[in-house]
Amino acid sequence: MKALMFGWEFPPHILGGLGTASFGLTKGMAECGDMDITFVIPKPWGDEPKDFARIIGANTTPVVWRDVNWDHVKERIGHVMDPQLYYQLRDHIYADFNHIGTNDLGCIEFSGRYPDNLLEEINNYSIVAGVIARSLDFDVIHSHDWLTYPAGIHAKQVSGKPFVIHVHATDFDRSRGNVNPTVFSIEKDGMNHADHIITVSNLTRRTVIEKYGISPDKVTTVHNAVEPLSEELLNVEVPPKHDKIVTFLGPHHHAEGS
Repeated sequence: MKALMFGWEFPPHILGGLGTASFGLTKGMAECGDMDITFVIPKPWGDEPKDFARIIGANTTPVVWRDVNWDHVKERIGHVMDPQLYYQLRDHIYADFNHIGTNDLGCIEFSGRYPDNLLEEINNYSIVAGVIARSLDFDVIHSHDWLTYPAGIHAKQVSGKPFVIHVHATDFDRSRGNVNPTVFSIEKDGMNHADHIITVSNLTRRTVIEKYGISPDKVTTVHNAVEPLSEELLNVEVPPKHDKIVTFLGPHHHAEGS
């Protein structure tokens, strides 16, 4: 099984729960065996774990053709991407995106965070997803939380492959009821296009069904897992016959004004 996964964070550079959940999800999938995982994030730094997933940066995926040689590509982005992949992606640019600001490699810059122009970055990310989806071979698409739903939708439209979304939280949770209509629209669009929806709790599942009008048959709860760690990793004493469990909690991020 080959999975093309879109996320906004990946360890060790994380700002909240999304990155931690993305790490656990991809690692767990890889341990199931017979999995080839490509995980796309806006801006990798080069020190992300690579033993169970291939990381592709939206900021190193060209959307405008640039005539650049191998040595220049390697010098610029070799620490985060194989130069050969850059050329493979460049061969699948599908439209004229010169109106978007790009750098010397024809790539869009991304902050890798949650900037004031977050909605613009989400849109640019979905443009990049179109190049990636045209370049790679995969069986299923996964989008982790609302920021990456437009990218997943685009990848589905390009490939016709099944599209699964992961609802980490909805804007009803983040805004305490003061819902941002733009974010709500992105969330609902992702849910409508998804072939299946995974929620992290039964409460979130009810919100998806009741607030977004999604069929219950389309929504499954899969709780975030916890992972027992050894005493050596924790470096603390443990009473006999007790396992130690470490859980990670983080803030939910939202768009400006939501």
